[in-house]
Amino acid sequence: WNSLYRDVLRDLQEVKTLIPKDVADATVQKNQLAIADFMQVIAWYYLVTTYGNIPYSEALDINKPFPKYDDAKTIYNDLLTRLDADIANMNVSAASFGTADIIYNGDVANWKKFANSFKLKMGMTIADDDNAKAKSVVESAVAAGVFTSNADNAEFQYLSTPPNTNPIWVDLVQSGRKDFVAASTIINAMLSLNDPRIDNYFTLDAASSYSGGTPGASSNYATFSKPDEAITAPDFPALLLDYAEVEFYLAEAIERGYAVGGTAAAHYNSAITASILYWGGTGGEAAVYLAQPSVNYLTAAGTY
Repeated sequence: WNSLYRDVLRDLQEVKTLIPKDVADATVQKNQLAIADFMQVIAWYYLVTTYGNIPYSEALDINKPFPKYDDAKTIYNDLLTRLDADIANMNVSAASFGTADIIYNGDVANWKKFANSFKLKMGMTIADDDNAKAKSVVESAVAAGVFTSNADNAEFQYLSTPPNTNPIWVDLVQSGRKDFVAASTIINAMLSLNDPRIDNYFTLDAASSYSGGTPGASSNYATFSKPDEAITAPDFPALLLDYAEVEFYLAEAIERGYAVGGTAAAHYNSAITASILYWGGTGGEAAVYLAQPSVNYLTAAGTY
């Protein structure tokens, strides 16, 4: 709560104040403002989907130390309106932040694709509440162009030296803590499905296998698997949104009857394959994994 309001939304609001003063080129200025507002939309999305009614319309007004709480659905609909405006204002033929942009290196086309992909995410979030609106939002986002490969991922690259380091490294390595182990829930699920990503997620345990502690119980640190060393590296990147997540949304959209192209099974397979490849696996591993009856879209347990 504090971090998003104070360190993200407030800073981005200041950015939007400074851009018109510091950027002479009107087209570049428009791109920068659209990207900054889009980043605010992302922050607001996580606040409203986490907490429900929140301070919004008066939240960043310094003259209102006790801002009112706005209705969550009203906020959400306004965010969708803002996002549409941001997408419309992104001119792919002009520059933006250049090398100061550590996500897409100033490439506005990539930002536009990211924004449309996030719009898809926002549409699917409200599908159970307002199916008609969700369908419209999702279909328009997909028509405009969403992520099509891992190369599109919105990846935030941390640095290898403080203070701009991976927070997992800060919490588990820099802190000197040795009291976090893998949970049995995810370990057991991955083992039962022969998930090829297990060695990318976790270290071997004391028995040279993979095991996790019981959630909520005291677990011997030396006994169980821990997060893989790549994940606890200071420069391990964070994903703001990735291709795998987009493909899962598309699979669900197909099952809901939205016109997004393809089949649910194809999008499901693409999502899982993209994740395995992102984590360092191979297409062959993905194919073997997907061929299992417990994973295959047509035979896996559960219904839509």
